[in-house]
Amino acid sequence: MTTAAVRDRVLALARAELPAYIYDLAALRDHAAAVRAALPGRVEMYYAAKANPEPEILAALGPYVDGYEVSSGGELAHVAKAVPGRPLAFGGPGKTPAEITAALELGVARFHVESVYELHMLADLAARSAPDGARTGVLLRFNLPLSAASLAGSSLTMGGRPTPFGIDPSEADTAVRLLTDGTYPHLELLGVHAHLASGLPAPEQLAVAESVVTWAVGLAARHRVRLAEVNVGGGMTVDYADPRRRFDWSAYGEGLARLAGAHPDLTLRIEPGRALSAYCGWYATEVLDVKHSHGEEFAVVRGGTHHLRTPATKGHDQPCSVLRVEDWPHPWPRPAARRDRVTLTGQLCTPKDVLARRVPAPGLRAGDRVAFALAGAYAWNISHHEFLMHPRPGFHFLG
Repeated sequence: MTTAAVRDRVLALARAELPAYIYDLAALRDHAAAVRAALPGRVEMYYAAKANPEPEILAALGPYVDGYEVSSGGELAHVAKAVPGRPLAFGGPGKTPAEITAALELGVARFHVESVYELHMLADLAARSAPDGARTGVLLRFNLPLSAASLAGSSLTMGGRPTPFGIDPSEADTAVRLLTDGTYPHLELLGVHAHLASGLPAPEQLAVAESVVTWAVGLAARHRVRLAEVNVGGGMTVDYADPRRRFDWSAYGEGLARLAGAHPDLTLRIEPGRALSAYCGWYATEVLDVKHSHGEEFAVVRGGTHHLRTPATKGHDQPCSVLRVEDWPHPWPRPAARRDRVTLTGQLCTPKDVLARRVPAPGLRAGDRVAFALAGAYAWNISHHEFLMHPRPGFHFLG
């Protein structure tokens, strides 16, 4: 599961340089180019920076994305600096006046408005800071109803049920009227945004996109207004149990082409994050100790879920490759697994610090190295770095 370049770098690192994140930027660019090629020209793709905001990742994706979605004032400033001049969309619940003001000053092209209250606040701030005649673009984010079948298999649900995300459909008419009856002349209704679920395969994602577009077109017809854009969100599945099984971008692109063809006046937009960057990252470490406990084998690795929180968050086993290291610099015996399967844990003082359970690793020894795959998204940036104050990992960018 490691590329040759990643494997060589992991084995070349000194022990003191581990743990480390390794990002294969060439692999990222190849993947992003393939995704872009699978999408019709009338579908825009923004990268959800929350998945992995490393500047090198943002820059590598630049040629293949139409812009970046940010969800906080911190992300806004960071992404604007890392990829200056690129279109930004500002989303996320609970935006503060200071964040909105900063976004307006940066000239953010579109705001994903999460509530009627937020719409009032944005209008007030835009009226104060916008140049004469300028209008701020708004996409109203709605928590739209979805069928149980549409949500089946979703790993994370943001809509279709009670959640803090988006505007309830019962308030849709109020929100649209505020943007179309002259109440807020500094705001322009661009369209609808609806990110409802994550972890869905292509057929289910396409069904969700179709339902969002159908609902948005109905809303526009009811108010006799033109919507220019519909953003159907991200959430394309990444299979941590079998990394070789990837989201079917070709089928999804074909479905979006049919949907766009049925609505030629609409620009469709998607916002993948994990499905773009997850595959380019590895968390590399070494085995510190191998222990036999009550009939099971445990390998304690340098680092742990304070660096790579994904498996603890999602409740899965992080896919990994064991890299054998023959050198053993100590005079005492080298701890080694007696059984074929080993559970890989970190250094934290909690039984929840588990990276992967019962990994097939016969003969695993202290000093061997492990490269955890699919660590290019929601890995380092969502982890609780300061717990126990272990050293932070290194970061290496290849290609």
